[in-house]
Amino acid sequence: MCGIVGIISSNEKELSKIATATRTLSKRGPDNRSTTKFTNLSLGHARLSIIDTSKGANQPFTDASERYTIVFNGEIYNYEELKENLILEGVEFTTNSDTEVLLQLYIRYGSDCLEKLNGFFAFAVFDKKENSLFVVRDRMGIKPLLYYFDGEQFIFGSELKAILTFNIKKDIDKVSLFNYLQFNYIPTNYSIIEGVKKLKPGHYIFIKNINKLDNEIEEEMYYEVPFNTEDTIQTNALNYDKAQEMLCSLLDESVQKRLVSDVPVGTFLSGGVDSSIISLLAKKHKPDLQTFSIGFKDEPFFDETIYANAVAKKIGTKHRVFSLTNDDLYNDLNNILDYLDEPFADSSAIAVYLLSKRTKEYVTVALSGDGADEMFSGYNKHMAEYKSRHPGIKESLVKMGYPIWKNLPKSRGSKFTNINRQLYKFSLGSKLTNKERYWKWASIINEEKANYLLKEELIFNPQRISDTAFEYKKRKEDLLKNIRKEGDINDVLFSDMRMVLTNDMLRKVDAMSMANSLEVRTPFLDHRLVNFAFSLPVPFKINQDMKKKILQDSFRNELPEEIYKRPKHGFEVPLLSWFRNELKDKIENDLLSDSFIEEQGIFNVAATIALKKQLFSNNPEDAQATVWALIVFNTWWKKYIQN
Repeated sequence: MCGIVGIISSNEKELSKIATATRTLSKRGPDNRSTTKFTNLSLGHARLSIIDTSKGANQPFTDASERYTIVFNGEIYNYEELKENLILEGVEFTTNSDTEVLLQLYIRYGSDCLEKLNGFFAFAVFDKKENSLFVVRDRMGIKPLLYYFDGEQFIFGSELKAILTFNIKKDIDKVSLFNYLQFNYIPTNYSIIEGVKKLKPGHYIFIKNINKLDNEIEEEMYYEVPFNTEDTIQTNALNYDKAQEMLCSLLDESVQKRLVSDVPVGTFLSGGVDSSIISLLAKKHKPDLQTFSIGFKDEPFFDETIYANAVAKKIGTKHRVFSLTNDDLYNDLNNILDYLDEPFADSSAIAVYLLSKRTKEYVTVALSGDGADEMFSGYNKHMAEYKSRHPGIKESLVKMGYPIWKNLPKSRGSKFTNINRQLYKFSLGSKLTNKERYWKWASIINEEKANYLLKEELIFNPQRISDTAFEYKKRKEDLLKNIRKEGDINDVLFSDMRMVLTNDMLRKVDAMSMANSLEVRTPFLDHRLVNFAFSLPVPFKINQDMKKKILQDSFRNELPEEIYKRPKHGFEVPLLSWFRNELKDKIENDLLSDSFIEEQGIFNVAATIALKKQLFSNNPEDAQATVWALIVFNTWWKKYIQN
């Protein structure tokens, strides 16, 4: 796990900034930073040593012929097997690193080498003879890769902050801002900066000649999550027992491959089914496995340590619980805000940051259960979607109760208010089309509220049709293009893989783990397992009574029964309490002060006044989520745009 950055430019001053840009990635790669410069290209690499920790494996790495140079972020789990095949072809190696294996594969197979890789990665290869540059992102988008192109220079990097080191325009992408207000994150392949894009998962860019940049940079797809292929029909013929056997085999092999490391490895263990399965399988291959979880002393509704402890005892791991207070969460708040180089307002990132920080004290690599919910229908919204498409008497009654749920208190802070929130969302969503329901359930606030927050109503101004409104609708249609009017809910799972998983869940884990120089690996996202999961019929995944059916049933006999009976809920940090106490002055007199909002010129002062009034009232509802999004954005804006 590392950080990479590169720039193609004829401007020597810009090329010389590569060391500064690489330094911005130091938390991703604290073990070594190096750069190299060619005529019109500079490359930088910040290294977190995982496999072959010797100096000889440092990057940028150049082959013996000095023709090819690579910068690589990630891990290739099947590199030993690939290396053996290359040796049989006559290749000689100077290191034991997966970096050199990857470079030699590209030398021989070009972009076709991607089909052979099992891992997560973002890398770039420069061919000095052809003056070509190849830039690629892994199949699932586990590793980030952003790029900027203005016709004269091409810049890429693992983080936006590295790209912002160079001389580029820093105009806010208005549609991205609008999406951010809705979702708390910005969907691929756009970013908060106009002109900076995120390379799509499973895509690459090939620049034939860095001395003659084309007018456009095109992304080429090499992988897509299979959706409604012939494989689905074939696997539908499998019986349920055989499908379970295949699932267990694929997942076990995936976990085993992700334990390969020259540094200590452990697992995150929340006590949920997904992380419990990963820890169970890892323990079989690593008898001395360490597992890690966090507890919340001041928030018993969200504390899940009882389940994690039960799993650790059952499978026999050395388990550590980091029991945190609200003060512990608050104390690292500024560090988290400072690390975010693009607005990202999923507040559970605070918990992931602290888990990563404490885990890093014991291991350098941790396995997680990310990806299972999106593949196997694990979220409450998936059950709600299933029941919306297959309504019974209960669902009809809930839909009719909309006026009741609308007036009851709603939040994630307690069992009662959380149930009210879910009933209200279901009754509201069941009235919508499949596409609009998906958009609604993916959003924190609706389009009207997001629009009101902006100073100028650029998105839905009834008086005129703007370019911004047109662009927003185009992006929305693209994100919803796979949601169908009828049929099973694999369309929702597929859309979640590309929207929620990539831009929220994986972004959160990558950013917060890298902020602590911890590598997190995701066995559920092995592409062979993903392909298999999307070949399964929906009844294998979900029915009226059970989510993640095949996943739960496959390991039921090996895990404690109590983890199957626990309710599923996310984690909400005590934002409301902070806003009314520790952060009140910062809200009223700094980041959300009327004078600052007016001077900044982005948000509607009347809207922020109303929002603050609601926040400090006796009925704040979910105002704290929007306030948090504004705090994150304005902190970022002051650091990267104003200064």
